[in-house]
Amino acid sequence: MELWPWLTAALLLLLLLVQLSRSARFYAKITLYCALCVSASTVAAVVCLLRHHGRTVENMRIIKWFVVKFKYVFGLRFEIKGLQKLEVDHPCVIISNHQSILDMMGLMEALPERCVQIAKRELIFLGPVGLIMYLGGIFFINRQHSRTAMTVMADVGERMVRDNLKVWIYPEGTRNDNGDLLPFKKGAFYLAIQTQVPIIPVIYSSFSSFYNPKTKLFTSGTIKVEVLDAVPTRGLTVADVPKLMDTCHQAMRTTFLRVSKTPQENGATAGPGSQPAQ
Repeated sequence: MELWPWLTAALLLLLLLVQLSRSARFYAKITLYCALCVSASTVAAVVCLLRHHGRTVENMRIIKWFVVKFKYVFGLRFEIKGLQKLEVDHPCVIISNHQSILDMMGLMEALPERCVQIAKRELIFLGPVGLIMYLGGIFFINRQHSRTAMTVMADVGERMVRDNLKVWIYPEGTRNDNGDLLPFKKGAFYLAIQTQVPIIPVIYSSFSSFYNPKTKLFTSGTIKVEVLDAVPTRGLTVADVPKLMDTCHQAMRTTFLRVSKTPQENGATAGPGSQPAQ
């Protein structure tokens, strides 16, 4: 029995569903995104191993080259203000808001030289994606064991000063699409004070006008990105962590709410909209 007619019919049915159903379009795009992540990670891992023969921050250039192409597939644009503030030649802690699985594209758009991220340990087991993260020098932290996490953060502090690294952290600690910022966790601020390096906040506007898993929305759109002035930590101690957290949170929240009100490319208005900040 010939399979081609059945395969053709199934493909046509799938295309019809994607055209008619918003949910089908959403899941089709998410599937495509995951497939791109796996395939790009596989190819990038081979290139990294051939080029640098193992784990090094220099591999982030290769990873970035692949990921910044994703935006063309999904019709996304990034408008970045203040990008030069990240191009410093000394260690720093970069903090940004965390909204969805699409954040990786935004991160790579703004990623400066010699910058690595801190990620949860579970991600290292994601096949080619985990492998490419490891090869890129990303630090993995077990958030379930605070003592182990503190040891990793201490090692990160030593490495960033010794190797002149920038470290990118999501201080909210988890994805958040509620139209506001979650309270920050202390890790990024302890790290900055421990190493006496500045903190540079980066804010991404709300994705809600083009990406919303609850309503199965995934269209094209524009993401506004704003890099704020560095916040110095020289001379601060652990006792200053709460005030430092509050200063950064207020500045980032104010900027997030402002840039998220900017009309987006698809005609909708990004940001909290009917979801006022609590």
